[in-house]
Amino acid sequence: MLRRVDRYSRQDVLRILRISSRQLSAWERSGLVAAADDYGFDDLVQLRKLRNLRAERISVSSIRASVRAMRAVSGMANPLLEAGVARRGPRLVFRHSGAAMDPVALQFEFDFEAGGPRLAAVNEGAVSHAQRQNEIGELFMAAVRCEEQGKLAEAIALYEQTLAIEEHAPAAINLGTILYNQRHFQHAEQLYRRATVASPDYALAYFDLGNALDELQRLPEAIESYRTAIRLAPSYADAHYNLALAYERSNERRRALRHWQAYARLDPIGPWANHARLQARKILDREELSIAWRNSKPSLSRTRR
Repeated sequence: MLRRVDRYSRQDVLRILRISSRQLSAWERSGLVAAADDYGFDDLVQLRKLRNLRAERISVSSIRASVRAMRAVSGMANPLLEAGVARRGPRLVFRHSGAAMDPVALQFEFDFEAGGPRLAAVNEGAVSHAQRQNEIGELFMAAVRCEEQGKLAEAIALYEQTLAIEEHAPAAINLGTILYNQRHFQHAEQLYRRATVASPDYALAYFDLGNALDELQRLPEAIESYRTAIRLAPSYADAHYNLALAYERSNERRRALRHWQAYARLDPIGPWANHARLQARKILDREELSIAWRNSKPSLSRTRR
């Protein structure tokens, strides 16, 4: 009989969520998550939300300010876990109990453009929208739970159900990743593209799209996807790493150098950082030898004595 895994090691979390140790440590130092040696499923849910928000270029300070404000106005101990969350400009909107609220501005989402006489009609529409978003959120989280429990067929069905209601970028990415891991790269590519259309500023979607295109041996397109991910999120270490690999395979070593160096700077500890530094050193050594060879070419003219 198989035992369900209820706790995850730190390395498990880094692997499952595809985040770096440096990222996780930064979130711990900022107070967004508690430092721990192992994690439960709720912790994974919270960390996944943080990863997705950071991929949308929301700063850690903005996330922290929104979370603190939501705690103060709602009494929630952990708004990232207890409520749905979405981006509104530089801040977060939390969805809970049929309403959406910007806790920093102390405004409900449906109040932003509402006038006095129209408030009741706007509220009704907003509640309907919020109910729909809650339904999507519940389907998505149910799919995440099935995925983490290894119930992939159920997870796929729930992600597909979510996408049938709305073009939901996280659902498209998660479903694409299941199919990618099953080596269905063409189908995964289609889902990642849907995610980029649903959320054009979502760096993770372009990163995953680049991985699928790479597997399909469409290297120039993969390079463009990685470059887009980095343009959206310049500190996206993994995108720098994969772009460096792609440039090397395209024999563009000088372009690869910049991204090896960027990865080693952004995620300086661990075997991947060691590999990035080694590759950068090889390219620099090659360039130095090339320059030295050019500078030491013998003259073609000789003085006859």
